[in-house]
Amino acid sequence: MTYSRIIGTGSYLPERVVTNLELEQRIETSDEWIYSRTGIQARHVAAEGELTSDLAVKAAQAAMAAAGVTADEVDLIVLATTTPDMVFPSTACIVQAKLGVSNGAAFDIQAVCTGFIYALAIADKLVACGQHKCAIVIGAEVFSSILDWTDRRTCVLFGDGAGAVVLKQSDQPGILSSHLHSDGALNHILRVPGKISGGQIQGHPFVEMDGQSVFRVAVKSLAECAVEALEHNQLQAADVDWYVPHQANIRIINTLSEKVGVPRERVVVTLTRQGNTSAASVPLALDAAVRDGRVQPGQLVMLQGVGGGMTWGTVLLRW
Repeated sequence: MTYSRIIGTGSYLPERVVTNLELEQRIETSDEWIYSRTGIQARHVAAEGELTSDLAVKAAQAAMAAAGVTADEVDLIVLATTTPDMVFPSTACIVQAKLGVSNGAAFDIQAVCTGFIYALAIADKLVACGQHKCAIVIGAEVFSSILDWTDRRTCVLFGDGAGAVVLKQSDQPGILSSHLHSDGALNHILRVPGKISGGQIQGHPFVEMDGQSVFRVAVKSLAECAVEALEHNQLQAADVDWYVPHQANIRIINTLSEKVGVPRERVVVTLTRQGNTSAASVPLALDAAVRDGRVQPGQLVMLQGVGGGMTWGTVLLRW
């Protein structure tokens, strides 16, 4: 039987760091208020003219270097983003050109903060079945471009960044299973309702969020999805070596740690200095844990995301 396995990870964060103390000078808020409610102290913000594809390319290059693969080996790019470079072509195709990849397919996935989980699940199936041999899966966002920086309810939460993994075929189990869900009836609790029509912006072009509703949905859906993944593989929470949840809010992460049954010392947290980077948050956190040596061969890793749609999902993998 053929499987797909992650053989390299990479990430990129823009140079500019915006701290809570800087935001104090711009809007009515405080470092203590932000940190106590979210666990966030700072976030990275893309430079003017720095595009999602630029971040994605740097993360992909880091993952390719870690995996020891070259552009001519890559035959699939799946990129998750909410902030594409343009309406079309896809940002994945732009990344394909910038990387010098000339084989296979490239396309975007839009599932907001769950985007990387969706993208990884799709790439896994395409590699495991033999249709593609080497895939780059990327989560990349310039979320600062869709924030109202006068709205203290949202602008303090998000940041920019990109994370990537390289997938290759393997005769040993890598990705064990993926579990994807959505509930479109909840589309109104987290959204950017603006659109372009006739060359003009129509509607509100910035993030809108019902924070309390998002919290409730995130905790309930991810806890249930974790159980679903473990039961599917006949495993228990005690078997999970590392839990890598979406990096949205430390209160959500801590609550999930308790509900899922994974101790906090085995939960990977990066949002303190990165904020919520949407589709980039899970691969950024995974790369951090791989590069600092926490994630070791043979260990069981659970990845989870939840985002607008509402969407949510789990990927369970053996490192």
